[in-house]
Formats: sequence, structure tokens, C-alpha cells
Amino acid sequence: MSAKAMEVIKQEVEGNPIVLYMKGTPDFPQCGFSARSAEALKACGVPFKAVNVFDDEEIYRQGVKLYSNWPTIPQLYVGGELVGGSDILIDLFQSGELKTMLENAANA
Repeated sequence: MSAKAMEVIKQEVEGNPIVLYMKGTPDFPQCGFSARSAEALKACGVPFKAVNVFDDEEIYRQGVKLYSNWPTIPQLYVGGELVGGSDILIDLFQSGELKTMLENAANA
């Protein structure tokens, strides 16, 4: 992965309190895991940055996997830290922890 790709991802992750790397967009997701993840975030009512990994294959589709050392997409970052993928995100949402986590990050 290029140094440019690493820098772009690093700036997004560190420059936004909540970032979801997903396939498609929150309004037009292109996989079920991304759809469920975006819906959970929207249900929490906290603004987040969504990045469509199809917008730039080099930077996002492969780069974000290398950046995080996490093999799948979607990936959620909160406060600059990787939270995890769809399963973890949904578990946190169902327990109520996700909303608290997102609110804390948005207000930090």
C-alpha cells in the first residue's frame, strides 16, 4: 500500500470522531453487512463520516484492511481507534454500548 493511501486513511480516522468504511453509502449500501452497520449508526442519532471503499480501490478497498490489520469491510473507527466490523458493531448496538460510545466521541 502506498504512503499516500496510509496518510489519507490516517487523516480521516484521526480527523473525524466517527468513521465507517463501508461498501456503498448509508443511503445505498452495496452489501448486507454495510447496510446493517450503517443502519445501527443512524439509529444512534450521532453524525458519522461514511467512506465508500469503492470510491478508490487502492486507498480504501485494500488500504483500509492493511491500515487496520482487519480483514473485512465494514470497519468502524471511533475516536481514532478501530472498534471492529459488522458483528462487533451490531453486538454493541444491541447492548446499548454503541450509542454511548458514539455520543462520547461526538462530544469529545
